[in-house]
Amino acid sequence: MECPHLSSSVCIAPDSAKFPNGSPSSWCCSVCRSNKSPWVCLTCSSVHCGRYVNGHAKKHYEDAQVPLTNHKKSEKQDKPQHTVCMDCSSYSTYCYRCDDFVVNDTKLGLVQKVREHLQNLENSAFTADRHRKRKLLENSSLNSKLLKVNGSTAAICATGLRNLGNTCFMNAILQSLSNIEQFCCYFKELPAVELRNGKTAGRRTYHTRSQGDNNVSLVEEFRKTLCALWQGSQTAFSPESLFYVVWKIMPNFRGYQQQDAHEFMRYLLDHLHLELQGGFNGVSRSAILQENSALSASNKCCINGASTVVTAIFGGILQNEVNCLICGTESRKFDPFLDLSLDIPSQFRNKRSKNQENGPVCSLRDCLRSFTDLEELDETELYMCHKCKKKQKSTKKFWIQKLPKVLCLHLKRFHWTAYLRNKVDTYVEFPLRGLDMKCYLLEPENRGPEHCLYDLAAVVVHHGSGVGSGHYTAYATHEGRWFHFNDSTVTLTDEDTVVKAKAYILFYVERQAKAGSDKL
Repeated sequence: MECPHLSSSVCIAPDSAKFPNGSPSSWCCSVCRSNKSPWVCLTCSSVHCGRYVNGHAKKHYEDAQVPLTNHKKSEKQDKPQHTVCMDCSSYSTYCYRCDDFVVNDTKLGLVQKVREHLQNLENSAFTADRHRKRKLLENSSLNSKLLKVNGSTAAICATGLRNLGNTCFMNAILQSLSNIEQFCCYFKELPAVELRNGKTAGRRTYHTRSQGDNNVSLVEEFRKTLCALWQGSQTAFSPESLFYVVWKIMPNFRGYQQQDAHEFMRYLLDHLHLELQGGFNGVSRSAILQENSALSASNKCCINGASTVVTAIFGGILQNEVNCLICGTESRKFDPFLDLSLDIPSQFRNKRSKNQENGPVCSLRDCLRSFTDLEELDETELYMCHKCKKKQKSTKKFWIQKLPKVLCLHLKRFHWTAYLRNKVDTYVEFPLRGLDMKCYLLEPENRGPEHCLYDLAAVVVHHGSGVGSGHYTAYATHEGRWFHFNDSTVTLTDEDTVVKAKAYILFYVERQAKAGSDKL
């Protein structure tokens, strides 16, 4: 929106010496000293934390609002009110009086000048940090940010995602998807889309809560977020623009309460799929998909219409067989899927850790076997037999007719009791490499052995006791190294740590045949 308060609130010089030293994205709140979500006041250049941390930026504005009596209003109305501040990470501008993000500028262009100055400070800090690491390398002294790979020392270039207020569920999914190469590269190679025109044409786009649904694009904001990761130019990125789009098009995720990461992933993939099916900015996304030589037509799986990169990579097909136990009539149904939700077998639900000695450890194979085993439906799930013309007892069995390029497995850790949704905290053993899915296929003889093997790409983990509480993190592999993504913090880890995690969502990538195979 265009804010009318800039002229009275933006008072600092663009190159003000009052700014703190160091990288703006790492500036600390002057009250609580937190370096998460720093905002700088454009009236006095003081730095405070955002409303999703301890809210000192908003409190700074509120403290500056002196109650005005009627006879003194004219005397005080021109006094700066500290209403406008700038995010030190994304450089977006926010007005507390308007309670929205700002897209306009002062007549002298002070907001843009401050923005450019902060960007220069960030770039200078990054350059200085790069020189420092180079000096450490020359002195042969390694720190926690350096790792030896193939005989050479490389710096971590991973970027974290700032928590905007219980948004760890979103951060864990975004980091996992960003490390699925086929999926991530497709979005990063899409052309940028300008959603604005007229006065703001050519400027950086900031989504605001006052915009209509027609002015937002989930694909575009998702693309921007993926492009910001793995560049190494900042330690953490704030996905606020993407989050506001999520609010607009996914009402279930409005607010700042903890959400279910699997539910968010399904909503995200479904909405990306729907948006990619339609034309956007005069370019058909389906046409882009067809032009992408990395995606062959044989790999497409249609879900709700035409195929997109979502279904081409995550899409598989299940065959559901139901047999009437009275007359023997068999019914077959084919269902497309983007992920498989697996129950943890009841006999393992009391086993919480890998080292517990009470019986065998639950494995991912046990969960897959439980999913595909022949099952007799109970009295509440009687099958309507068309031959018997009434509901009868029956059996059900799933087969996988088509495996996806990326196999997403969701372990059903949350279940309802009488009044509560409890968590199954059982440790489930899973392989890092060589998950063989051949025995679950309907026609395994039609698939080569290489096409049935999967290697782990990412894992989402839920820490805590309930779906409405706790915390989500993710492990993912990138260029042969494993990383742990905990919101804005990214650390190197090892395979031994990954396999001990209590997985909630597992992303397996199909192993590519060495020769003579179709590749994504």
